[in-house]
Amino acid sequence: MTTIAIIGAGRGLGAATARRFGAEGLDVALVSRNLDRARGLAADLAAEGVSAHGFATDARDPAALARTLEEITETVGPIEVLQYSPLPQKDFLRPVLETTAADLVGPVETSIYGPVAAVHQVLPGMRHLGRGTVLFVNGGSGARPSSRVAGTSIAFAGLGAFATMLHDEVAADGVHVAQLIIPGAIEPGHPRKDPAVLAETLWSMHTGRDGFRVFAEPLD
Repeated sequence: MTTIAIIGAGRGLGAATARRFGAEGLDVALVSRNLDRARGLAADLAAEGVSAHGFATDARDPAALARTLEEITETVGPIEVLQYSPLPQKDFLRPVLETTAADLVGPVETSIYGPVAAVHQVLPGMRHLGRGTVLFVNGGSGARPSSRVAGTSIAFAGLGAFATMLHDEVAADGVHVAQLIIPGAIEPGHPRKDPAVLAETLWSMHTGRDGFRVFAEPLD
């Protein structure tokens, strides 16, 4: 049995992804900054028949994130799928002329240091399995920078560059790297941005293994 590790798991997209991948037989590791929330969500999903487990770490701490992913591999099972989807904090979303160098620390830690640390931790295991998928989930500024949200625009640009290079570099190892862009908010009931719909999109990206960037809906 292999595992999907969801970094930034919550009761919206994280839970929906857990249900979709869990329905296909994968174990699920839910990673959040709050252990009680992660374990509570895992318990609720377990009641639905999903093999889910909760873990806590801060994605802004590369060493702690790597240790948590190592713990997941040792206690749940080898990680076949990594979903990196922590929500940006509100203070990352300042206009460009109000964004100082200090304001970029958090976005860069979350969207560059965290993904790089996570990938370096899970990639050897995926290569050993001979297969794997790395899924990055970002908002619209991950594809089109916006002066209204300078922090995420700058950091997502770095993440996009890393993910694009990674996509090309590891394909021969059987590892697929892809990015889902969700313009605007995730909206329950929306035909394209409902959590369950997005989870189905992520499953299709994992199984289809075609291309790099997928848009939940077109950018305006």
